Amino acid sequence: MKKKCIYVFTAVLLLNACSSTKTINTGTSTVNNGKVWALLWQQQAAEYKALCYQAWNIARLRLDEALKQPGANPPAVITDIDETLLDNSPYDAQRAINNLDYTPATWKVWTAKAIADTVPGAPAFFKYAASKGVEVFYITNRDADERAGTLKNLQLYNLPDADDAHLITRQSGSSKEARRQAVMQTHNVILLCGDNLADFDALYDNKPSLQSRKEATDKLIQQFGSRYIVLPNSTYGDWESVLFNFNYKLTSAQKDSIIKARIKLDK
Repeated sequence: MKKKCIYVFTAVLLLNACSSTKTINTGTSTVNNGKVWALLWQQQAAEYKALCYQAWNIARLRLDEALKQPGANPPAVITDIDETLLDNSPYDAQRAINNLDYTPATWKVWTAKAIADTVPGAPAFFKYAASKGVEVFYITNRDADERAGTLKNLQLYNLPDADDAHLITRQSGSSKEARRQAVMQTHNVILLCGDNLADFDALYDNKPSLQSRKEATDKLIQQFGSRYIVLPNSTYGDWESVLFNFNYKLTSAQKDSIIKARIKLDK
């Protein structure tokens, strides 16, 4: 009887184990398996946190330097939101670990929840900027119908200027250049903060090639750490899109083939 109970108990444990992992798709593709590792690094690595702190420490130094020479217009900083200020890794991880790609519909379900945590050091920097009389403009490629959830998420952390006047969403196209220029017409923009190089300069617009992105980066070398503050994001962005020639209809198998062809291996 005792042996029979042990068998039954073991069977129940096995069934529970299968049930508890049934949402995990173990057949992950190279691209999604890579995202899982990247997101694990973002969520758990002290090195990721250190890089964020480093970026914001430099931003504070540059802000203080710029304020010693005030311009004719009021000072401001422009920042991206996703992976610069708000951490969306739970959404991305849930998709990747189940071998699912990003979709606009599921993304908007996430942003409507308004529960994203903040990137390490970001709230402290923007609150410091506001204490110095610097306005904060949030230029994002979130859509207009995500405005309410986005503002609610920013206001959750009492971020400065988290209002309709300072939140500039995407209206048409992904380029942020026109929106940046509109702010620059009325304000002295001291810093631009982002995780994607298109957050900073029009040289990265219009679906550039891998080579042209590298050339633009070399051309702008003096801006990084000076006026451009870059946050780490190894999960997604134009760096990934350009690998696939900005073709968002590729299958996971097609993406895997491109990744294997692009990566450098030991001979």
